[in-house]
Amino acid sequence: MKFVVITLFPEILEALQLGVVGRAMQRQLLDVSCINPRDYTEDKNKTVDDSPFGGGPGMVMMAKPLHQAILAAKMKLPGARVIYLSPQGKQFNQALAKNAAEIKKGDLIMIAGRYEGIDQRIIDKCVDEEWSLGDYVISGGELAALVMIDAIARCIPGVVGDAGSVIDDSFYHGILKHPQYTRPESYNGWDVPKVLLSGNHREIARWRNKHSLGVTWLKRPDLLEETTRQKEAQILLNEFIEEYNQEPTRKKRHE
Repeated sequence: MKFVVITLFPEILEALQLGVVGRAMQRQLLDVSCINPRDYTEDKNKTVDDSPFGGGPGMVMMAKPLHQAILAAKMKLPGARVIYLSPQGKQFNQALAKNAAEIKKGDLIMIAGRYEGIDQRIIDKCVDEEWSLGDYVISGGELAALVMIDAIARCIPGVVGDAGSVIDDSFYHGILKHPQYTRPESYNGWDVPKVLLSGNHREIARWRNKHSLGVTWLKRPDLLEETTRQKEAQILLNEFIEEYNQEPTRKKRHE
């Protein structure tokens, strides 16, 4: 899969060369490149922004440099969807990442806006979709692009060495991930749940499913509606809630 990010700060995207995504790029499982709208300006100052018509604070990214950058991106990726990274877009989530990673969905051109945003004519005439990280504002779309590309890349077959770790991630099945433990088995009087040491894979799987539901119930109950329509899931959740309510008062975290 290929991405082109239209950005005034391509250096920020260099962070993708690290870790899982960086290794996937080396193996040519995905490709990320940048196009700078400043390369499509005609004045000596390489101006890409101007004050908004009608007055108001801040500056707006101009239509012409952005349009030329988009055309250049489409030359590299014919047929790619154009995504504007905007707080007004649909909220990006795991389902959207999985969907974007499907081969039939094709490559992506991402516009990382800056300042007060981009000229509306670009959104109206050139953008296929708007995506948002959430209901808050950050200084530019580059950080959103980093997060989204990383999330999408993890869903591409072969990017993550153990595909099971992706399937096991929070939100992959619509709920949060179960608690995780590693060595030592006991530390400071804090013990790992015995079932995880039992070697009984069926019981371990059941424990993990139950605690995935339980963690979701505790932290993000809004995610449970669809999942708990399944009888088995509801039984496991009820079991977790009963055990949770029977636990003695929890000690302070830092004791």
